[in-house]
Amino acid sequence: MRLATWNVNSVRSRVDRVLAFLERTQTDVLALQETKCRDDQFPHAAFAAAGYEVTHVGYSQWNGVAILSRVGLADVETHFPGQPGFAKASSTADDGLLAIDAVAPVEARALGATCAGVRVWSLYVPHGRALGDPHFTYKLAWLGALQEQARSWLEADPDAQVALVGDWNVAPLDTDVWNPAYFVGKTHTSPAERDAFAAFSAAGYTEVTRELLPAPHTYTYWDYKQLSFPRNYGMRIDFAYVSPALRSRVTAASIERDERKGQAPSDHVPVVVDLAD
Repeated sequence: MRLATWNVNSVRSRVDRVLAFLERTQTDVLALQETKCRDDQFPHAAFAAAGYEVTHVGYSQWNGVAILSRVGLADVETHFPGQPGFAKASSTADDGLLAIDAVAPVEARALGATCAGVRVWSLYVPHGRALGDPHFTYKLAWLGALQEQARSWLEADPDAQVALVGDWNVAPLDTDVWNPAYFVGKTHTSPAERDAFAAFSAAGYTEVTRELLPAPHTYTYWDYKQLSFPRNYGMRIDFAYVSPALRSRVTAASIERDERKGQAPSDHVPVVVDLAD
């Protein structure tokens, strides 16, 4: 079974690239992030014609996650239990303060489905925006809530086969960014974010792409600006945490760097994990 994850940065703009990737790599299950469309706008028919079942959750032109599978797709959850929501601030009357909406909607950032016995979660972790921003607090709360759930799944069933894959928006090591000094005082490399990411290991999960692809400066994302890709000004922020039972099945991993080339690429590339039958 070949499992891949890809922040596609608008699935409607890149449906042909995704289809070509699926055919070229013979991927069985693909988790997508940042689809940037509502459910009714998702190109279901194109993937169905290629032999894939599809589940998607998206509410607007922001966020959005999907899972495509040609090995079965069942028990869909459009968010994990306890997933925090986020409410944008809006200005109040005369005091100049900001008020947070009373109800914080759950965003389209997590989608779970069972594919050939593997519980796959497509995850788009909040960006955080800036240290001290409410979105940064939201990011840490979101990761903490996910870690608590992930731990509880293994406590309930130590043999559960779980894959937590996607765009984590955290660079765990200094060698996961092109210039650590550039990120001082910014998101993605702060101690709090790195601790939240590492907590999944303490919960019993293994990040298998690091284990199998340990070379420093191995990136999965390059900004569109400032010729970042030709200069290799990248970041490693797309990962695959797997449960112990699933780790025993992992045989290989790859980062498909060439997908950042060519016409209209995403700013992320697919990360692939191979599983034994």
